[in-house]
Amino acid sequence: MKKKFMLDLVVKNNEFLNNQYFILKLSSPEKLPEMLPGQFVEVRVDGSSESFLRRPISINYVDREMNELWLLIQIIGAGTRKLSELKAGNFLNLIFPLGNSFTLPAKKDSNLLLIGGGVGIAPLLFWGSYLHKLGYKCNFLLGGRSKENLLQLCEFERFGNVHTTTEDGSHGERGFVTQHSLLKSTNFEAIYSCGPTPMMKAVALYAAEKGIFCEVSLENTMACGIGACLCCVTDTVDGHVCVCTEGPVFNITTLKWQN
Repeated sequence: MKKKFMLDLVVKNNEFLNNQYFILKLSSPEKLPEMLPGQFVEVRVDGSSESFLRRPISINYVDREMNELWLLIQIIGAGTRKLSELKAGNFLNLIFPLGNSFTLPAKKDSNLLLIGGGVGIAPLLFWGSYLHKLGYKCNFLLGGRSKENLLQLCEFERFGNVHTTTEDGSHGERGFVTQHSLLKSTNFEAIYSCGPTPMMKAVALYAAEKGIFCEVSLENTMACGIGACLCCVTDTVDGHVCVCTEGPVFNITTLKWQN
């Protein structure tokens, strides 16, 4: 079993991207544990009478030089709103790293596509940086309802070619990510995706029809992170499994989405 840690990390910065999304940059006096792209943390929300359970949040980025762990968070309820109020110097209790990770492509010259929507782009930045460091070339296809929902574009541009779609046409091509012209003009050997379930199902269908290796990172509710609460169970060809322990990253061939 992989080693897990429960640590109080210090908030170095709470950076608001807009009124809906923010990034917590966390650090520690000690060297942060090893983490892999696709893994997540369980965050304890202190000081909120409405938030009893920990919140699962994808690891957005790990900066080893600065000894920082980044969490990209969307304000959607009392718990995340409380987290948005954290200031530099505050502490945040995490259990991590949890879950599995994305699979490295077999060939260094593979044409890779990383597709994300909204806050679902979070694990793709860490994955893209990891691939870039190992010498892989990445293409990012990021979507949102409008340009305000396209996050961290400058960060993604450090690690590959960035393409965008918005439903209202305010940035990039108009439409959904699965309608982008890149999918019609370019052949890919591997696709990795995270975001809303309908988007990931559409990506999985595209990959299955083309015979492309594809992994998706599921965003089921994961209250405990260790397979005890059974909140995050999903149906696979091997039966019902806990996303927090068997995932969150799954090869689409193991999911029953196409049925």
